Amino acid sequence: MKKIYHLSTCSTNQRILKELSLEGFVLQDIKNTPITEEQLDGLKTLAGSYEVLFSKRAQLYKQKGLKDKALTENDFKNLILEHYTFLKRPVIVVGSKIFIGNSKKVIEQAKEVIN
Repeated sequence: MKKIYHLSTCSTNQRILKELSLEGFVLQDIKNTPITEEQLDGLKTLAGSYEVLFSKRAQLYKQKGLKDKALTENDFKNLILEHYTFLKRPVIVVGSKIFIGNSKKVIEQAKEVIN
């Protein structure tokens, strides 16, 4: 499977997608087509945890005061399902490999596998 979960309204995500060879990829804009529990469970299997998929940079994270709480794996899962902004983006899946987030290092690793 070759799939990218992204946010089309995010300029960083748009820039990253332009840098990648997207042939054969399915793109899912998580704002227009929310991630399902089944999809999220599949990503967790590849990533190892829901926390790795969770964005602590999301504005809602601060607004809800979540940084002061001890969140469990189930909390991370439910928050990602509750609002798309909690998914660290983009999430790039190539077979059994997963690349999470927009750090330079992660994107370079993804490019090596994709391009």
